[in-house]
Amino acid sequence: MLMEADLPDDVDALRALVLEQARTLADLTDAKSKADARIERLQANLEAFQRHRFGRKSEQLDPDQFELALEDIETALGSVHAASDAAVSKARGERPRKTNHGSLPAHLERIE
Repeated sequence: MLMEADLPDDVDALRALVLEQARTLADLTDAKSKADARIERLQANLEAFQRHRFGRKSEQLDPDQFELALEDIETALGSVHAASDAAVSKARGERPRKTNHGSLPAHLERIE
């Protein structure tokens, strides 16, 4: 996030900064619209499977096959949501939290 003190005084540098921000926003909007389109398509597939499963002639589909199809669609929906969340957090400049997994502090004695 830019603060007022971080902004350059040069007009050309300000223009470049604004153009870069506009490109980032456009990329984010494009990625979100693609993700939304994919989500709509997957939900349409899910509704079609449910109509087939619970419709008039629902006995035609094997229940195990139906569950597999639902599982695949839910997995795809989850991956789309995760990718769009990652793109949003990346565009916002959020960094993952740094945690120390497994490293001992330097002052502890090590025995090998």
